[in-house]
Amino acid sequence: MSAIDLPEGSSSKLARVGRLIATTVVRLPYRVRIHHAERIPRTGPLVLVANHSSLVDGPLLYGMLPRNAAFLIKTELFRGALGWFLRRIGQIPVRRGEPDRTPLLAAVRVLRSGGLVGVFPEGTRGDGDMSNAQHGAAWLARTSGAQVLPVACRGTRRPEGRGRRLLPRVDVLFGEPVALPAAKGRAGLTAATDQVRAELVGLIAELDRLISDAPEDDARGMRA
Repeated sequence: MSAIDLPEGSSSKLARVGRLIATTVVRLPYRVRIHHAERIPRTGPLVLVANHSSLVDGPLLYGMLPRNAAFLIKTELFRGALGWFLRRIGQIPVRRGEPDRTPLLAAVRVLRSGGLVGVFPEGTRGDGDMSNAQHGAAWLARTSGAQVLPVACRGTRRPEGRGRRLLPRVDVLFGEPVALPAAKGRAGLTAATDQVRAELVGLIAELDRLISDAPEDDARGMRA
């Protein structure tokens, strides 16, 4: 059975399997604390934007969502059995650093069918610095009329010079859904991109405050 809120060729059944794997196997090595999951709209077009610290960010977020989600993922992962599975659960391959509208148009179709598309605006893994945020997330939201849901994640990245951590704490904070400015043209897209960046930067700062204010025993291993 195909999923109407995922790209063509996706399987609703396999998407449920994918979420089950994400909520069990992927989360097993971590102590995950989720803040304000009630802010996630259960229906309607939605562009999720999150900071990107490690490869596990995407699978962890995928498992936290109460609905189908199509994430834009680097094409290097779409090889062999994993690539087949990613496509079947609705994920969209993206060639980094190359102009290619194909994945964006596929994402727009998902959004116009009322689906959720996940984007990491940094493009590559980083420390939450959104100064190089791409226009893609803003373009998707403006083109489809979708709201934007900012998400901040801390704890998945191993600190430099440190070995494997035992059950590191991961914190995920969901922000409030926002509508982007309706102004058209390049200036409108730039303003929308700036708003996406500002929402995410502010949410990351809020999560960092939550982590720093946590009791010492609870906070050990949370920041990474």
